[in-house]
Parts: sequence; C-alpha cells; structure tokens
Amino acid sequence: MLGSPFPLLVLLCSFALCGYAGVRLLEGDWLLVVLWFAGAAVLHDLVLAPLYLAADRALLATAGPRRRWVNHVRVPAVLSGLLLLVWFPLITGRVSERYVRVTALSADGYAARWLLLTAALFGGSALLYAVRVRRGRRRPPDPG
Repeated sequence: MLGSPFPLLVLLCSFALCGYAGVRLLEGDWLLVVLWFAGAAVLHDLVLAPLYLAADRALLATAGPRRRWVNHVRVPAVLSGLLLLVWFPLITGRVSERYVRVTALSADGYAARWLLLTAALFGGSALLYAVRVRRGRRRPPDPG
C-alpha cells in the first residue's frame, strides 16, 4: 500500500519541473549543452575523482594511528572545492561582458574572497580541533 499520495504527487511535480528545465536548457544551443554535460562527467570520473581520492589516501597515510584530525581537513577542503567549482568562472576572471551587463556587478575580487573564505574554513576547523583536543585532555578519569 502506498500510504499518503502526497510523496507521489511531489515526485511527479519534481519530474515535471526537471522536464521543463531540460526543455528550456536545450532550447538554445543544445549540442554545446550536451557536450558540456558529457565533458563534465568524463572530466570528473577520469581526472578529478582519481585526484581527490589519491589526496584522501595520502592524507590517511600521513595520519598514522591517530586519525581524529582527518575530518578537520576533509570538510573544509570539500567545501572550498565545491565553492571553487560553483564560482570558477568568477574566481578565474573568465566572465563575459554579458555577466556584467546582466548583473551590473563586477567580477573583480572573487579570487581574493574565495581564498579568504578557504582560509576561514581551515582556520575554523583547526580551532574546533584544538578545542576538542583540549577538552579531551581535561576530562577527569571515570571513577568506575
């Protein structure tokens, strides 16, 4: 038995929205859009995935038996990489005149802001790790 029809209705609405977005996306130059998606999938699967998996394995290999700090490096690295991926054209300065015309904003300063945000992510993670290590040392032994 399905239970409530609401989840099915939401799923059907999401499929309809995705179909509409796909039709609108492919309305212009559909060949370049398809090539971009295929290229992005190939680039991720054949180049980027092996690189970040190798970096993670190297991080684990250098961690040794005390691996408590590994996630304090992983999380800011993933968040910084995601921000780089999303804002790559603005960070690298490869924006067209159309961006400036449509938004009336300059693309200057995105690289510096991304670097500052990355430093803040790693700094905050290091601070959180230091607090956790200090709390772990101050705990009294269990009386049991």
